[in-house]
Amino acid sequence: MLSIALAVLAAMANAAASVLQRKADRDEPEGGAGSGLRMLWHLAHKPVWFAGIAAIIVGFLLQAGALATGPITLVQPILVLELGFTLLLAAVVFHSRLYTREWTAVGGMTIGLALLLYSLQPSGGDRHAASPTLWAIAIAVTLAIAVVFIALGYRGHHARRAAYLGLATGTGFGLIASLVAGITAAYAGGGIGGVFTAWQTYLVIVLGPLLFFLLQKTMQAGRLVASQPALTLSNPIVAFGIGITIFGEHVRTGGWAAGAAMGAVLIAGCTLLLARSPLLDADDARDPTAVRKAPPEPSRPPA
Repeated sequence: MLSIALAVLAAMANAAASVLQRKADRDEPEGGAGSGLRMLWHLAHKPVWFAGIAAIIVGFLLQAGALATGPITLVQPILVLELGFTLLLAAVVFHSRLYTREWTAVGGMTIGLALLLYSLQPSGGDRHAASPTLWAIAIAVTLAIAVVFIALGYRGHHARRAAYLGLATGTGFGLIASLVAGITAAYAGGGIGGVFTAWQTYLVIVLGPLLFFLLQKTMQAGRLVASQPALTLSNPIVAFGIGITIFGEHVRTGGWAAGAAMGAVLIAGCTLLLARSPLLDADDARDPTAVRKAPPEPSRPPA
């Protein structure tokens, strides 16, 4: 299915963006007046940062293509694969290696996702008939949740700040994905003219740069081990909820709900397992508690 293939490629591009952005942002100091503009000025001198931006753009276009050809309740959950792809790429960029924990978690997450989507069988919906009132409520609630996470993030430090900012960023990106789904519906109904007359287009233009800046602060705040699971999981959760409530997309219920629950539990468990991986710790050049090497193999008693 085209939408599934595009979503998987989007997850890979997003993973590349996360690792490249983290590689560029990790040496930037936190705090201070004007630190945001100063951070962007420093990053603008790093080629790896522009590579990360290019990956973000590619991922966005792939995701838009997936949303144009499939329901958001199918496309967005696939993006949880981004965490596994991030781990694989981080092993290359930060010169680490994967152990049994990582391979088991990546495989389990993939199986859990397949079980979840097979059980739910997302389909249907009508993006053209989305209620303006429901849109307004969903946007207000989502932005309020993101603001709360931002406030909590700036009250914390290092890993706690990175986790909360990751939740805020992922929540915002979930909303952006829903708006893009609305834009693709406008394009299907009125071509390029429909895109320019759709209100979602202008909200994306406003929110996009703000979320891009928030992503930079998230990558700067702490290790990928703290920010990436929150960033990866909050995005599809928000978009999935909007797909059901705003677009009226359908999922299978009844006995199939048990299979979906098992898949969700497997995804959550593997995410927690990946979040404890020393590989994601190894990317931090500033945190003295970061694990930079794999623990030594236990010594064997002499024969």
